[in-house]
Amino acid sequence: MLTKRIIPCLDVKDNRVVKGINFLNLRDAGDPVELGARYSDEGADELVFLDITATIRSRKTIVDLVGHVAEKVFIPFTVGGGIRTADEIDTLLRAGADKCSINTAAVLNPEIIAESAERFGCQCVVLAIDARRTPGKKNKWHVTVKAGSEPTDIDAVEWAARAEKLGAGEILLTSMDADGTKAGYDIELTAAVADAVTIPVIASGGAGTLNSLAEVLKRGKADAVLAASIFHYSEYSIRQVKDYLAEKGIPVRPVS
Repeated sequence: MLTKRIIPCLDVKDNRVVKGINFLNLRDAGDPVELGARYSDEGADELVFLDITATIRSRKTIVDLVGHVAEKVFIPFTVGGGIRTADEIDTLLRAGADKCSINTAAVLNPEIIAESAERFGCQCVVLAIDARRTPGKKNKWHVTVKAGSEPTDIDAVEWAARAEKLGAGEILLTSMDADGTKAGYDIELTAAVADAVTIPVIASGGAGTLNSLAEVLKRGKADAVLAASIFHYSEYSIRQVKDYLAEKGIPVRPVS
């Protein structure tokens, strides 16, 4: 059985890690290089770096900072935020990223998924989906873009399935409704997407209790969990999370 992955997330703004609620009211959480090194040393399975203002400000991801983090991280490293072309993915991979996450650019031009998968391999292409529940419709979610600031009429589950066909190797699925609330992941959203694709789904948005991570891995059928606040503010360590999941019968890579 494949092990489930524990992935800390660095949401970066102005060269600092920040965290908010529903992508708003951001507060400082530390230095991305120091945090990345800490999580790598503590036994995280992967690390995600998201430049959360790059798309809104119409600029490229902070390549130099990505390089500095990559020098200190010895686990798979995904970078996203402001990526608009396959050439920019190439630049980030050369800077030290192992995978790149695309959201807004893929919605505007889905062919970037196919082009990037052909050039770099599906394993390098992560489709990020920021999804909100659609008002008045049960178990329906729509895609949002530009760091969650703009809604679309795209069905999130259908978009995930289409992205897989285009060549995406993984889905980074964030519930905008749950993000930063620490009230638990959107289990229904995660399970719906997991059922619609065969590629791994990373659940994001809502990590709070240790049980919330276990629930989205079991009932939500996620392959990995992304979390930020609980790690940044030392509520739980990577070891505590993995020990708890192992006790619940969820396969994880042990911390050495």
